Amino acid sequence: MADTNSFNQQIFENFFRDYFKPLVNFANKFLNNIDDSKEIVHDVFINLWEKRDSIDVQNSVKSYLYASVNNRCLNFIRDNKKFNNNIQLDNIDSVVSPSDTLTEIEIQSIIEKTLNTLSPKVKRVFELSRYENLKYKDIAEKLNISQKTVESHISAALKSLKENLKEYLVVFILII
Repeated sequence: MADTNSFNQQIFENFFRDYFKPLVNFANKFLNNIDDSKEIVHDVFINLWEKRDSIDVQNSVKSYLYASVNNRCLNFIRDNKKFNNNIQLDNIDSVVSPSDTLTEIEIQSIIEKTLNTLSPKVKRVFELSRYENLKYKDIAEKLNISQKTVESHISAALKSLKENLKEYLVVFILII
């Protein structure tokens, strides 16, 4: 039993270490107050710890954390509107709705999983192109490969992403 508790504690510590700062930044987009944002994230992690026995860590804890922070921020804004003029509740729906946040988190998770299935070379080329905004020519020079190889790797990565994100593409097209 002690092994299970220490395992749970280690997993919790890893989640806290990995997600605390990004969650505070996420909350701060709503609240424009770093102290309130930290408090909300702390509360979410306390709740996660208290519910650790009923949460399946094999499923996306990241989605759970972001959804919890999102909901607590919206509740905080609603409850504190009359006290804080820095928060505009009327505009909050145009910033992010809970369903938009969950969809964004789901899509980001699918992108990460898809990129992790690519060969290291294809993944590296894609990341240099999309995340570091390098041109194909610059990527080719940096990795000492041909520009045609860069194009081929980008094409392979995009094909894989398109396949794994096809259900979201259909929803996107229907919305437009």
